[in-house]
Amino acid sequence: MFSREKSNKEPRLPDEAIKILKSLAAKWDDIPDPDALQVFRLKGAMTNEVYQIKWLTKPNLDDASLQRSRKVLVRIYGSGVDVFFNREDEIRTFEFMSKKGQGPRLLGRFSNGRVEEFIRARTLTAADLRDPEISALIATKMREFHQLDMPGSKTVTLWKRLCHWLKEATRLSSEKEAEEFRFNDLDNEISMLQKNLSTGNQLVGFCHNDLQYGNIMMDEITKLITIIDYEYASYNHVAFDIANHFCEMAADYHTENPHVMDYKKYPGLEERRRFICIYLNGSGKQPSDSEVNQLLEIVEKFTLASHLAWGLWGIISEHVNKIDFDYMEYARQRFRQYWARKPQLLEVSSSRKS
Repeated sequence: MFSREKSNKEPRLPDEAIKILKSLAAKWDDIPDPDALQVFRLKGAMTNEVYQIKWLTKPNLDDASLQRSRKVLVRIYGSGVDVFFNREDEIRTFEFMSKKGQGPRLLGRFSNGRVEEFIRARTLTAADLRDPEISALIATKMREFHQLDMPGSKTVTLWKRLCHWLKEATRLSSEKEAEEFRFNDLDNEISMLQKNLSTGNQLVGFCHNDLQYGNIMMDEITKLITIIDYEYASYNHVAFDIANHFCEMAADYHTENPHVMDYKKYPGLEERRRFICIYLNGSGKQPSDSEVNQLLEIVEKFTLASHLAWGLWGIISEHVNKIDFDYMEYARQRFRQYWARKPQLLEVSSSRKS
């Protein structure tokens, strides 16, 4: 979801980061001056500050007009966002994914950030998620991601995370905000969702939990999909990951109002069915209609958990994050969608039980 921005005022990186960058560049024979680094702030990040670092390489001996470059990324962790996840867990996930060839390599760490390999692929756009060919690639990659054998606990974290985020939102918010967002009701809502959505023989896997278009990259030549940014990754119900991805189709974080969700863009039944068929087909056998329908139904219900999670995230972010984004209005939209969709989605399961 990044686009490049360079202002008249040069962005200032931490001294630790600059030292790592110059040390890296000094090891590359094709960089004439390790000190001559160019810094570009990348727009679109909502948790961290992300910068593209670029050095011009030595001229091509055969054609001096061909000026190439080397690039890396610097990620500066957002202040206060450790309330959302354990940073050391996220680093371990990043290193694991790197070793498995699933994401960028870790090139260096400093006290409040890290230096990453620059992936020469393009970040997807909001429109890309609706492209049937690209969507099919994402579904296949998601299945592969979910089947990774990540070291550590394989316990579903969703419900514990929701309870923790509610506690933090309550702690940070004013009485007026607590009343507006009905904090007194949310404990029961989380318990109700857990009871309704944790039943049956559900698929559990290692989930990204934030699969919006900005966290997906694609090589235009090979069509290889790479999933990046693992802050929220954990073992979870795979239906949540799919539901969250569907919800992200209503977002476009590169408009004049990046916080505004357009739920008319939420994928229709056939689009959702196609995605889930391709996802299930990743097991190596054609899924039955009953398998597809079962996952379709539970995915829709898990959109409620997605709305709650990112609604709470928005409220907390309003109080701890300094990035220019209307977190509170974003939270309002997610909660409005939760309360509007809940009767319809949970009424289906209730009527089937009666």
